[in-house]
Amino acid sequence: MQMTIRKPVQISGVGLHTGCRVSVALKPAPEDSGIVFRRVDLQGFRIEAVRRHVSRVVLATTLMKKGVMLSTVEHLLSALYGSGIDNVFVDIDSLELPILDGSAGPFVELLKEAGVKEQKAERTFLRVVREAKLSDGEKWIKIRPYPAFRVSYEIEFSHPMIGLQKLDLHVTPETYARELAFARTFGFYSEAEDLLKKGLIRGGSTDNALVLTEDGLLDGELRAPDEFVRHKTLDLIGDLSLCGHQILGHITAHKAGHALHTDLATLFSNSPSLTRKVTESDLSQEGLAVAL
Repeated sequence: MQMTIRKPVQISGVGLHTGCRVSVALKPAPEDSGIVFRRVDLQGFRIEAVRRHVSRVVLATTLMKKGVMLSTVEHLLSALYGSGIDNVFVDIDSLELPILDGSAGPFVELLKEAGVKEQKAERTFLRVVREAKLSDGEKWIKIRPYPAFRVSYEIEFSHPMIGLQKLDLHVTPETYARELAFARTFGFYSEAEDLLKKGLIRGGSTDNALVLTEDGLLDGELRAPDEFVRHKTLDLIGDLSLCGHQILGHITAHKAGHALHTDLATLFSNSPSLTRKVTESDLSQEGLAVAL
């Protein structure tokens, strides 16, 4: 069945790129609402978290509707999708989500505080029915049929703390919270000055990102040796949520990023030959059970 949260909850912080203070309140939403952002600083202007509103994918995923922008949405969307939340209102008083500690962990904890409420309407899934691949040079993403939501991600950087990292995970609320939510965003110190000149990462610090020097970290320690690929997987899940449905299929990504992630969300939304919408009743009749 579809899920929303049981009670309103709130969190605040600074935007990674704007550096502005921002408050976010999550509130229960009716069945079939999906995830809806409401800019309370702009008379509650609504921006639905769907692929057609994606406007930019440089260093973060940005939504825009009728000229109203909302940036760095991927960590919250990832937490909601990974936690199995279908419907929620997200009230926000600025143009960028707070970066918090750079992971989805604080959002997952916020959802635990809110609790989960089962609704009366059935959940609809997008089931992958045939293989497909998206490529951009050496970057690519493949999809293939699979009876659950499975993600395999591979990254490679010429840095001694990263190198080649791989992760393969069957994603459920339990595995998401345990294996992915804690993983923080990362960047390279050598690129920081240029990004600041472009008006980006004004709220960035070692408190909310892993900052890599030539041979190590600028400050702090890793939460896991492969925290980097875990964060990329977290980002992928947030971007895929923009297709509007939970996915049944195996996603394999190689050196991908926000652009390919959101292209795949578009493919899921606009290619009926690749996917088929199925309800929980459909799956039950086929003798399948989904762990969500």
